[in-house]
Amino acid sequence: MPSNPLFAQRAFLYFWFSRICTTMANQMLMVAVGWQMYDLTHSAWDLGLVGLAQFAPVLLLTLVVGHVADRYDRRKVLALCLGGQALVALALIVASLMGWVGREHILLASVALGITKAFQMPTQQALTPLLVAPALLPRALAFSSSGSQFAIIAGPAAGGFVYVAGPHVVYAVCALLIAAGLLCMLGVRLVQTPSFSREPVSLHTLLAGVRFIWQRKPVLGAISLDLFSVLLGGATALLPIFARDILHTGPWGLGFLRAAPAVGALLMSIWLTQHPIQRRAGKTMFAAVAVYGLSTVVFGLSTNFVLSLVMLAIAGAGDMVSVVVRQSLVQLDTPDAMRGRVSAVNSIFIGASNQLGEFESGATAALFGAVGSVVLGGLGTLGVVALWMRLFPGLAQRERLVAESAENAAPDAPAGPVRR
Repeated sequence: MPSNPLFAQRAFLYFWFSRICTTMANQMLMVAVGWQMYDLTHSAWDLGLVGLAQFAPVLLLTLVVGHVADRYDRRKVLALCLGGQALVALALIVASLMGWVGREHILLASVALGITKAFQMPTQQALTPLLVAPALLPRALAFSSSGSQFAIIAGPAAGGFVYVAGPHVVYAVCALLIAAGLLCMLGVRLVQTPSFSREPVSLHTLLAGVRFIWQRKPVLGAISLDLFSVLLGGATALLPIFARDILHTGPWGLGFLRAAPAVGALLMSIWLTQHPIQRRAGKTMFAAVAVYGLSTVVFGLSTNFVLSLVMLAIAGAGDMVSVVVRQSLVQLDTPDAMRGRVSAVNSIFIGASNQLGEFESGATAALFGAVGSVVLGGLGTLGVVALWMRLFPGLAQRERLVAESAENAAPDAPAGPVRR
């Protein structure tokens, strides 16, 4: 038997490889789109609009995608999402080669990516618990995140270097990676039988995910903490400005800057895979988010490329702890028949913290400059940590992630009949 029981979970490994390919492709896309937009407009506002264009579909489609994930085969939904992303990459190849790509084309492509991601994120989150036994879920989430973080490291770095050959080359590599991810997804077979929702579609069922999260204060506290900390402290959209105007580097430097948070996150996720959080889960999460905010402040003030990389890596490590705690709480505390709708609401928080955070960064940078935007955001994150510890004492006092009954389950035995 493998030393790590996750390695015996074939369905999970197919899913893991699919996530690596598609995450790498999306990261390369973001590097190319961001640099191409800044080359065209030299506008922090337009960089922020790219994030807003991706977030708007997630917000508008939240209630719909949750029902889709709870009523249909999640593997097929993911396959359709990946197909849509491949088409976007192909469209960007044609536009770049023809020489008529402009600000509007990039924003339109961002909207299309936002639509596919609106369906992909909650479906992907809701699918993971069906691939392993409940006792393995926190370890599986950490291991899955380690693969994603590797892709987030390799993707921007590769995208930055490949961009030297032209944006169309980056988009072509992205299309190939998405196709590989699609093939892996088609090989996934479920370990546990899904519980599809058969409730008639109504306003009551559409809002079920919102009610579920509202009634569980530790879950609400965890995902809202992640929302506001990354919303305020995120600096991803401004990295082209830091790379070119503050740290005086080129596309390769931007690739390294985008990859740096993932380096820290990868190292932390590897640690959490081998040493899952067993005690003081809530306080550990708050401490990690505080580290994220403090390192963001130092990054904003830095004019040294190496120091900036180190601070971004530390921020990524802190964020990874928050991600594992949040995802574990959401998935373990939610019945499978509602996971799609709950994950859809969770995706709004994630999307707001990332895409809407990019818009916020661009808007505040237009007012206060890139440095002022990042420093104020990091300080805001520290303030959110202090406030949330008072608003959500149940989360702060949360001791364990996994219920004792799940921990006592056989770690390598499926919790339900195998579905072929």
